[in-house]
Amino acid sequence: MSDAGFAVERLGEDALLLRLGDAIDEATNARVHALAARVAASRPPWLRDLVPAYASLALFVDADAFADDVDPLADAARWLDGMPQQADIAIDVGASRIVEIPVRYGGEDGPDLDAVAAHAGLSAQDVVALHCAGEYRVAMLGFAPGFPYLIGMDPRLSMPRLPTPRARVAAGSVGIGGAQTGIYPRPGPGGWRLIGRTAMVLFDAARDPPAALAPGDRVRFVAVASP
Repeated sequence: MSDAGFAVERLGEDALLLRLGDAIDEATNARVHALAARVAASRPPWLRDLVPAYASLALFVDADAFADDVDPLADAARWLDGMPQQADIAIDVGASRIVEIPVRYGGEDGPDLDAVAAHAGLSAQDVVALHCAGEYRVAMLGFAPGFPYLIGMDPRLSMPRLPTPRARVAAGSVGIGGAQTGIYPRPGPGGWRLIGRTAMVLFDAARDPPAALAPGDRVRFVAVASP
């Protein structure tokens, strides 16, 4: 780990990976997003894209922004040497966007709700109440375009994924996988425990931006009645 609070390594031929830790926790993820905000604010001309994950940040580099006799990744790494010390990276949680997501819980929309309740030793109503009581942060997008990995779930709701994934999960399905919750943006296979479903469109390629949620956003779930 460098003095700046992260380790830098090459990621293929056109990216650098900044590692801030190796755990999935809110504090480390908050540092990832704070660091992403610092890099984005400076926005060096060679920066093509920033991709935050749980405990790392990928910087994609435009090699054409450098002279022919320069190693783009080495030069980009030198630029990072001037980043603030870890203790100086401000974490402004209140500045992130809050998005409320309406969810129909249980029934055909949430076929695993009762199983999650039984695993937790709670009623289905208690599971819904706990799931809606939390404020979550989009730790990263992955798995499928627009799929948000949300941290901040009550640990009582944690449950292992299905031993055999479903061949098809409906778009908008809200699931629990381990200590995380998330939303399937489009139909496809998946092994998370499904507790509800939202009518909100999480990903639309024709929209700008295509994904309804972005890393660093805060999310609140709101229970709604089925139509």
